[in-house]
Amino acid sequence: MKIVIIGGGPGGYVAAIKAAMLGAEVTVVEKRRLGGTCLNFGCIPTKSLLASSSMLMSLKEAKDFGINVDGEISPDFTAIMKRKDKIVNQLINGIEFLFQKRGVNLVNGFGKLLDKNTVEVTKEDGTKEIINADKIILANGSVPVVPEIFPYDGKVVITSDEVLRLKELPKSILIVGGGVIGCEIGQFFRSLGTDVTIVEMADQLLINEDKDVAKQLARQFKKDKIKVITGIGVQSCEIVDNKAVATLSNGKQIIAEYALVCVGRRPNSSNCGLEELGIEMNRGKIVVNENLETNIEGIYAVGDLINTPFLAHVASKEGVVASENAFGKSKKVDYTAVPRCVYTVPEVAGVGKTEKQLQEEGVEYSIGQFDFRALGKAQAIGYFQGFIKVIVDNDDKIIGAAIVGPHATDLLTELSLAVHLGLTVDEVGDVIHAHPTLSEGLMEALHDVHGECIHTASNI
Repeated sequence: MKIVIIGGGPGGYVAAIKAAMLGAEVTVVEKRRLGGTCLNFGCIPTKSLLASSSMLMSLKEAKDFGINVDGEISPDFTAIMKRKDKIVNQLINGIEFLFQKRGVNLVNGFGKLLDKNTVEVTKEDGTKEIINADKIILANGSVPVVPEIFPYDGKVVITSDEVLRLKELPKSILIVGGGVIGCEIGQFFRSLGTDVTIVEMADQLLINEDKDVAKQLARQFKKDKIKVITGIGVQSCEIVDNKAVATLSNGKQIIAEYALVCVGRRPNSSNCGLEELGIEMNRGKIVVNENLETNIEGIYAVGDLINTPFLAHVASKEGVVASENAFGKSKKVDYTAVPRCVYTVPEVAGVGKTEKQLQEEGVEYSIGQFDFRALGKAQAIGYFQGFIKVIVDNDDKIIGAAIVGPHATDLLTELSLAVHLGLTVDEVGDVIHAHPTLSEGLMEALHDVHGECIHTASNI
């Protein structure tokens, strides 16, 4: 079987490797480098930068741990960016190596559907190549949304694509959007000394999380001296003397060296032949069935092209499922327990339902909560801001969780598994958790659901 995959991001390249493992002759069409937004402009490069800023903060706090660091501690922005590039290149080389070992053919260029079995590839030099396929998987990914009020030039008014390729550390930056990208990038630059202002139209940072979660991050941002303006939008923006001048809806004006616009992303589906082929769309997204197949038999779509969470791990799971279904299986993706992760300090992680969602749906629920401050391990490592919260339904089934604090994104896995499997408070809470660990907080939060938490006075 011949399978052509358009897009080499976390949805496309994973789909390609899985299809090759199943025995297909696979071709991946990718205009840029393998890895997509996640590896080139998102997940990996931002985490590399945040690792550098975390190291800087640790060195500055070394005295609190009884360690004297002599001499000046200062960031080398050029070296930080080079380290980021090195990590990205290593991972891209790793994917290319896997392609070679699995026999996946990579064609560089822009892929367009001609019919249900034919893809036209326009290469950088303008030449075209026609590739025939038995099945096609669309994994084009997404691109940043830039509202018309912003004079986007990629130099002063920028997106996440450009901010990770800056050559010099900005003196000041205005970040429009207080979501995951805005919060992570904002804290990174502030830790290196940049004057950072975040403007978010909603009434809180991280609009998809509960208020108590966002409040913890806002508290840290205040400590970091990051200016956060919520409940107010940007009314207009212009470039004056090579600087961004933004006027807010309350009349206030902000001038910064850069304006980073990160208010959302949209499917990267322009000029791909979707309309000509008659692929069903809904509000700019491809409509698929539960097997991720479009209305055109044999054409599948995954990742940011469809109406599922814009997350790399979701795209990868969908890539695996689409490849299996291309071989006649009937696999489905269970979206009940999709992890949500923000790699700020403190880290923020969530899975399943939020309190806000349940209140809007009118569903009854209970919560259990435990503060990191009460954990011996958290005190020992010096990171104890935040809490663990579990959300359960009337049958005591764990349906959601949120963690704000040290290693939150790693700790979330146990609760993600619980939500995915539909486990109860007793089933997970009865498990012996090692001491001293941060994971004890999960157990304590579960015990708190029924007022049985040992290491708290809140139930007295």
